[in-house]
Amino acid sequence: MAPPGLRLVQKVSSTRTFARLAPHVIPAMDRAVHRLTKGKVLVSAQMLPGVILTARGARSGLERRTPLACMPEEGTGTWLLIGSNFGRPGHPAWTGNLLAHPDAEINWRGKDIPVTARLLNSAERDEAWAAALKFWPPYAAYQARVDREIRLFRLERRRP
Repeated sequence: MAPPGLRLVQKVSSTRTFARLAPHVIPAMDRAVHRLTKGKVLVSAQMLPGVILTARGARSGLERRTPLACMPEEGTGTWLLIGSNFGRPGHPAWTGNLLAHPDAEINWRGKDIPVTARLLNSAERDEAWAAALKFWPPYAAYQARVDREIRLFRLERRRP
């Protein structure tokens, strides 16, 4: 059973108001604190583990840095990224970037790690989605609000 404080955060993060405000506030705060602490702190990681994803833009080819919640997969050295967009319509831009340019980099706990992203489909996606819902139940509310299937990516380390 989740601690009362965590349950409250999960309940608040499931609301439409949170979905409207969070995309404007949380990433900006994360970028600033991450830069000031030289990659050691992500404010949002106090609730969920987080990474800074650096991926090339799908159209521009320019590097884009995006703070994201992630789900580390214990004992595998991989991470799941959930393209929930806080339950807003439309896939987040970073998912299109990974589809176009799957080789990327994450900053995980202050270390830069080259990764390759793979969009999950079928049974593999179903299994990862079940794990994601157990990890952070508000993802179910996000999915219920949108007509699109939320994209899930597995990030695997690659040699630099």
